[in-house]
Amino acid sequence: MATVTKPAYKPRLSTSYKDVWAGELKNELGLRNIHEAPRLEKIVVSAGVGKAKDEKRLLEVAANTLAKITGQKPVETTAKKSIASFKLREGNKIGLKVTLRGDRMYEFADRLINIVLPRLRDFHGVSTSSFDKQGSYSLGLVDQSVFPELSFEETATAHGLQVTFIIQAQNPEQAKALLTKFGLPFEKPHPSSSPQSALSTSNGQHKSLESKSK
Repeated sequence: MATVTKPAYKPRLSTSYKDVWAGELKNELGLRNIHEAPRLEKIVVSAGVGKAKDEKRLLEVAANTLAKITGQKPVETTAKKSIASFKLREGNKIGLKVTLRGDRMYEFADRLINIVLPRLRDFHGVSTSSFDKQGSYSLGLVDQSVFPELSFEETATAHGLQVTFIIQAQNPEQAKALLTKFGLPFEKPHPSSSPQSALSTSNGQHKSLESKSK
């Protein structure tokens, strides 16, 4: 009896990018060939835990969070120099990070965009002003409770998270076009916004997103 070989699994976003979106981006952005289309290189998920020098439990919680939501063991980041005003010494553990590439990168992006972000409280889209000059995009989360991979007990000690999309692109506009194809919902401008709300929007790059389940 012949053995049926199942096709190798590929993440949905990865397949869609290669089969459809890369070609669409080439045409929409007026690029010469498909290899110039913007593409996602890696995703860095990090947690700043500066309090860990005083609260060892926080480092353990953050490490568990990153491992559960990314499927990889995080690496510790340490202070490169001492800062007396922050009572920080060179070599102190100040954070954790995970770098995702390949299939895990696309799988995490898919879960973040389609499961995690819709669970945020009063969510109206992510800021359009959080791109750097190279086109990489960062967003912050107030706490980890919005991730369904974590149990209630694992979210009792809250800590923030930062997600950075490292994108190969010629400019931020190309990077935004790529993330739009992925389904990342950018906030829509409001022409009639009051000065107060406009100020809030302009500072959106530095504001984290809050979960419903906090």
